[in-house]
Amino acid sequence: MKLKPLAQSLVLAVLAATAALPAMAQKTVLNVYTALETDQLKAYQESFNKSNPEIEIKWTRDSTGIVTAKLLAEKNKPVADVIMGVAASSMVVFEREGMLQPYAPANLKAINPRFTSGGAKPNWVGMDVWGAAICYNVAEAAKQGLPRIESWKDLLKPEFKGKIVMPNPNSSGTGFLDVTAWLQMFGEKGGWDYMDKLHENIAVYTHSGSKPCVMAGAGEFPVGIAFEYRANTVRAKGAPIDVVFPKEGLGWDIEAIGIVKDTPRLEAARKLADWASSREANELYARNFALVAIPGIVTRLKHVPTDYEQRLVKNDFQWMGKNRDAILTEWQKRYSAKSEPKK
Repeated sequence: MKLKPLAQSLVLAVLAATAALPAMAQKTVLNVYTALETDQLKAYQESFNKSNPEIEIKWTRDSTGIVTAKLLAEKNKPVADVIMGVAASSMVVFEREGMLQPYAPANLKAINPRFTSGGAKPNWVGMDVWGAAICYNVAEAAKQGLPRIESWKDLLKPEFKGKIVMPNPNSSGTGFLDVTAWLQMFGEKGGWDYMDKLHENIAVYTHSGSKPCVMAGAGEFPVGIAFEYRANTVRAKGAPIDVVFPKEGLGWDIEAIGIVKDTPRLEAARKLADWASSREANELYARNFALVAIPGIVTRLKHVPTDYEQRLVKNDFQWMGKNRDAILTEWQKRYSAKSEPKK
């Protein structure tokens, strides 16, 4: 029996779809734990999948501290294949615990050596720098008669009592880079003394590094201690905020990628590491951050000063990793009463 043209085209379409099913079924699902911002993931994934359509990324996304705790809890039975967009200070912890698989991504020679754990086969490779910034709602400040902010110590003024929000360092990488920067800038005693006084002016500690800036932008509180990417995006949406980079210096960390040791999906994990260190990926990071791992890729970000790199504090990632537990335990003991409830 001869099929009519429409029926014939339908049969051919069904046969083509059936033939494609085995190929679809062969996709490798890669479990990637990340602290990258949700509004960054889509562009990164689309770029990766252009050259690696056979790999499906399954994201597990949360704040840095929560992702770090989850990975440590799963150390003996890992679920993740790759850790991506998680702080270098956390990568140092994983490295010390023997949780990472050394790998030299294809474009390693182009990466600034300061953005890696070192060696011919690094345990982790950096992507970009994110650093501290204060979101200051100028409309609310004018209404409430609040003074200008130029330094971290300005936040200790009595006028700011109950008007500041900042991230909890136990759950937020931004909170951790703030705390460790103050300890490195002001010394151990000076750092804790500073945080004791700042605590008097804190309204709430959030579990997200972005949330304080979002709250400041919405006028819920005049001051939000956050980081420059979120400050830029909140201001770009029209919020009446100034982005303040305190003159004493800025805490910072590196977002990095590492492969989990003994992953059964090593080939796919290496492909993601190759992409994350590529020029194409670094150009995407540069849309969000002023400093990326490949030198010379610079996008002038509005509201970020041209001397941003010079404002970053001297950071010791090994010290941050080694002392992470002790710092977080001490912080929790002193200040957790003002932390927002966990989800």
